[in-house]
Amino acid sequence: MTSDAAGRPPGRRAPSVPGHADALGAAGALPASARRGYGLGSVATGSFGTVPGLLLLPYLTDRLGVAAGVAGLVVFLPKAWDVLLNPVAGRISDRSTHPGGRRRPFLLRAGLLLAVLFVLLFSGPTAPTGIATAWVVVAFLGCATAYAFFQVPYVAMPAEMTDDYDERTRLMTWRVAVLALAILVSGGLAPVVRDALGPTWGYRGVGLFVGALIALGTLGAWWGTRTVPTSRAATAGGSLRDQLRVVAASREFRSLLGVFVLQALATGSMLAGVDYVARILLGSPAASSVLFVCFVGPALLVTPLWQRVGRARGKRTGYLWGSLLLGLGALATLAAVPLGLAATAATVAVVGVGYAACQMFPLAMLPDVAAADTARTGEDRAGTYTGVWTAGETLGLALGPFLYAGALTLGGYVSSTDAAAAQPSSARTAIALGFTVVPAVLVALSLLLLRHYRPDREVAR
Repeated sequence: MTSDAAGRPPGRRAPSVPGHADALGAAGALPASARRGYGLGSVATGSFGTVPGLLLLPYLTDRLGVAAGVAGLVVFLPKAWDVLLNPVAGRISDRSTHPGGRRRPFLLRAGLLLAVLFVLLFSGPTAPTGIATAWVVVAFLGCATAYAFFQVPYVAMPAEMTDDYDERTRLMTWRVAVLALAILVSGGLAPVVRDALGPTWGYRGVGLFVGALIALGTLGAWWGTRTVPTSRAATAGGSLRDQLRVVAASREFRSLLGVFVLQALATGSMLAGVDYVARILLGSPAASSVLFVCFVGPALLVTPLWQRVGRARGKRTGYLWGSLLLGLGALATLAAVPLGLAATAATVAVVGVGYAACQMFPLAMLPDVAAADTARTGEDRAGTYTGVWTAGETLGLALGPFLYAGALTLGGYVSSTDAAAAQPSSARTAIALGFTVVPAVLVALSLLLLRHYRPDREVAR
């Protein structure tokens, strides 16, 4: 097998967009400051993607007294709106002619609005239950709308920042490392803030804390990417429906999206169950932070190792290995929970190692697919690709808590304004299965789809 001048095997570098490689250099390499700046956007996406999935369902069931089934709908419906909105947001950013760039201006406006709305989410009335629930629905719907116009342009940027196959993996390594840190800080400290401030002010403190993190990530990504040239391929013509049809015709994209959605559903179910497992099965509310750190913390250590796996064996192989660890770790947790916190933390850490790969590799593979389409057609529809992608991710993360709430309902979970309400044995079983077996089954299904994704080199050509 021959190599190019940079030492890559054939196909390791995606075809360049006219004018793009000249702006960035022949290899499309980015300065480290640009990678760090882009990665800071994950402080916003990680915080918003984590804390509602971790605490919004307990807030509804154990603070506002909403029945588990209804609470699951409250968490799901605003996210379902996002599924419809994300492709629209992608198309709007594709057509943007703002002098500050196609994507960056959306980051600032939508990100700061999201920060404000998140503070309001947990600042509403707590009684009567109907009014309190309506407040959450409206505020969460606003959050979901603002998030769509932040996340979609943000995820679309890598395909336009560099045309180099391996550089995208390096860019995603930074993003996933920052994402892991953001999830660790937001998800690990949010329960601590809640418990420290007590029932009246705890959740309001969470809103302020996470809102500040979102604002920080927004400003960091907007400022940190200000000097990065981006491709200016022509915007793809036709209606949104036409563009969605083109995107749907890509077998690689369909396979990759299906895998990612199923795994988002699996991790969403696990996130929703952390607080319940800690309080009810392990008997310690503080254990939620421990489990969360074990779930996310490994990514800070293993993401660079996964990057090496991707370079040596290919992104698809790394994704497969990470998925196996994610699913097997979830299944092993079922046996670990009765043994106590230490055993449960160990198996959740295995889940965390797999989770790091399942974040990094698909996010590095998506720009390959979008850039290959641009190189083939000469038209830029990266926003449409990422709009559909983030819609699928949003759907998975939204259905995760909904699925977990359904398990609680089937198990007869007792909702109450008293978080210490006694639970029947059937509810305890449902808490365990929703946290372990359900995610493991979903990951197994995702592996059936991953086999249809062609080897990386073929996609990048």
